[in-house]
Amino acid sequence: MAAEWQPKARSVAAWAIYDLANTIFALGVGSLYFAEWLTDNDTPDLALAVAINAAMVVVIVLGPWIGARSDHLGRRRPYLLPATLLAVVPTFFLATPGVTGSLVLFSIALIGFNLGSVVYDAMLPDVSTPQNRGFVSGMGVAVGYIGSFIAVGVGLLFLDSLGHTGIFKIIAVLFLLFALPTFFFVEERPKPKRKGPAPSLAGSVQRLAAAWRQTRDYEGVTRFLVGRFFYTDAVNTLIGGFLTIFVIEELGFSDTEVQVLLGMSIVGAMTGAWFGGRLVDISGPRRLLHAAIHTWIFAIALGIVAAEADLVWLAWILGGIGGLALGATWTADRVYMARISPPVRLGEFYGLYATVGRFATILGPLVWGLIVTVFGLSRSWAMGALIVFLVIGRLILGGVDDEVREWGA
Repeated sequence: MAAEWQPKARSVAAWAIYDLANTIFALGVGSLYFAEWLTDNDTPDLALAVAINAAMVVVIVLGPWIGARSDHLGRRRPYLLPATLLAVVPTFFLATPGVTGSLVLFSIALIGFNLGSVVYDAMLPDVSTPQNRGFVSGMGVAVGYIGSFIAVGVGLLFLDSLGHTGIFKIIAVLFLLFALPTFFFVEERPKPKRKGPAPSLAGSVQRLAAAWRQTRDYEGVTRFLVGRFFYTDAVNTLIGGFLTIFVIEELGFSDTEVQVLLGMSIVGAMTGAWFGGRLVDISGPRRLLHAAIHTWIFAIALGIVAAEADLVWLAWILGGIGGLALGATWTADRVYMARISPPVRLGEFYGLYATVGRFATILGPLVWGLIVTVFGLSRSWAMGALIVFLVIGRLILGGVDDEVREWGA
């Protein structure tokens, strides 16, 4: 049945547009304007780290549970809508209740955003075939980065007149509008509903532990997830707002220069995603992911040199090649996960996939906050810590092949 499934073009397009919708949030709120707003309000780096970590603890528990419930139901969309609303509504009210209240709202929005990503990523086999999965994944990432342009454009057009409060309201509305086609037009691959009761929330911790034990039954899954923890630790920390803080505080960038730098990164990310998707279909996700990690290491090293040697112009190179690495990373690694995971546990294992990324998002900001706020070192030391995480992740991934698995009934 799986080999005969041919997704409709409308379904593929509607799925890709959701990537655009949540990228508006990821860049507009997660990477850019919320970090700017906190900096304008003299908020320490550690406060943002605590807000992110609180959200990620919740996602670690709920991610596999949401994925398992969607496996049990045989459908993903019924879980995507409430997760999206959980991100949209708090975003609409950001910067309204003050710093503490906004940090709480940001945490709630991050929970919704990440739970939605669990379900969305697990829909990849519904909108692709094994022959074009890399292309479809890359197309989703590339289309998604159009959302980044939209987020930057919203700031350029309205930040001066509406302030950050107005910007967050616009982003929330755009997130919802661009997500709507996914709810109406994505046609999911027919999957039978499983017998018995659906996985309960009360047993989510036990299910999380059981899911981890089950990964050992499938070659490469456990090792891939451990490796993913380390490289996403670095990537999610940077795009979670700390790169914005770095270039503002260490390199003296203005808000406008930050937006231009991010614009360059977006172009790079779209290029990396589009061509990376084609490379995945030709040679598999493993090679592309390794190359992306090597590129990240080089890009972060450039950022450190730019700050320590006062060579600010290097930061513009960092933006371009960092964007290439970002697009290639997300294109390759979700195809990698789909290739080594059994279809019957795809939603649950994508829950683990998200959990690993979110747990990494706890450690990275925490390490950054400790280095800068507690130990009083420069942010270049924090960037160096991210390079260490990338190197460890790359070494672990060296033992995971991406050969196509044959699954039983």
